[in-house]
Amino acid sequence: MKTWKYIVAVWMTIVITVGFLIRIPEIPILEQSARNLFLHVPMWFTMMVAFVMAFYYSIRYLNDETLDWDMKAETATAVGLVFGICGLLTGALWARFTWGTWWTFSEPRMNLSALAMLIFVAYFILRSAFNDPEKRAKISAVYNIFGITTIPFLLYIIPRQLPSLHPGAEGNPAFSDLTAPELRIIFYPAVI
Repeated sequence: MKTWKYIVAVWMTIVITVGFLIRIPEIPILEQSARNLFLHVPMWFTMMVAFVMAFYYSIRYLNDETLDWDMKAETATAVGLVFGICGLLTGALWARFTWGTWWTFSEPRMNLSALAMLIFVAYFILRSAFNDPEKRAKISAVYNIFGITTIPFLLYIIPRQLPSLHPGAEGNPAFSDLTAPELRIIFYPAVI
């Protein structure tokens, strides 16, 4: 096992521990659920990085058709999907506390995020439909490229055009609007 894996394990243990133990300011509506910021948002960032890597590896596969690129694209997509699902779950937990319900169909960001995750569930279903590794890799790479290009639209562009309860929407302050330095002390290391 490489040294960086130990560093990441120690780093995340410290971030999570301090995230639960640090004293945070009283934030209207959010109260102690603001601690979810240390998990929820970094999960989405990690998902995006993993999907960008999968996009890159899918393009690399289509350029030279080495199955190693396909394996890397599949792995990066799996990591992105896991973090996306965790982001949905932590978002639902946060929604339960702040909005009084686990899920609301009037919140476009939640629903479009779920749709985005279903696109990648379909990617793995598609992969399982082919026995020939080359055919599976080629079709999966093309699907993955198109699937990943939907992410900016589903998670950022379309939700900003619709009324939303989500932080950052009109009348609902985003993290950048909160001035609590205690949150930033943990948030930035969690993102890293």
